[in-house]
Amino acid sequence: MSQQASPRGTFQVIADALKAQIDADLELAELPTVADVMDVHHVSRGVVLRAFGVLQKDGVAEPVPGGRWRVIREGQQTDRRPLVERLTDVFADDRLKVGATFPSASALCKRFGVTRPTVTKALDKLEAAGWLSEGGQGKVRTVRALPNREECSSS
Repeated sequence: MSQQASPRGTFQVIADALKAQIDADLELAELPTVADVMDVHHVSRGVVLRAFGVLQKDGVAEPVPGGRWRVIREGQQTDRRPLVERLTDVFADDRLKVGATFPSASALCKRFGVTRPTVTKALDKLEAAGWLSEGGQGKVRTVRALPNREECSSS
């Protein structure tokens, strides 16, 4: 019986197919888009989202901002804190002092695996908190003040 003839359980069939794809490709870090899965399996958006829900429940994938889904590998540690909190760790991790150059937005995109707009928003929050100098196209951000651990956890 085709998937179209029996919509009941179709989401589970799709979830199983995606799990097989994840197991077969150890480099796969992000699931295909909802639209791509809809096209491949000829199903509605709701069916695909239900399949993704199965993967989330099974601990195989998790949603990320922007409507995408990230693959979770066995034993993989993922820092789920907001980016602005993770950026405050850069001050200590890189042993930055007041007046030091803060890493560029491009470097932070690579380091944290996020998009430039996401980094820009987080950097704007650090500027607003008074920890970084104002940045902009071609301007280097410098450290204005060092956040203490209590301030970092309440940002």
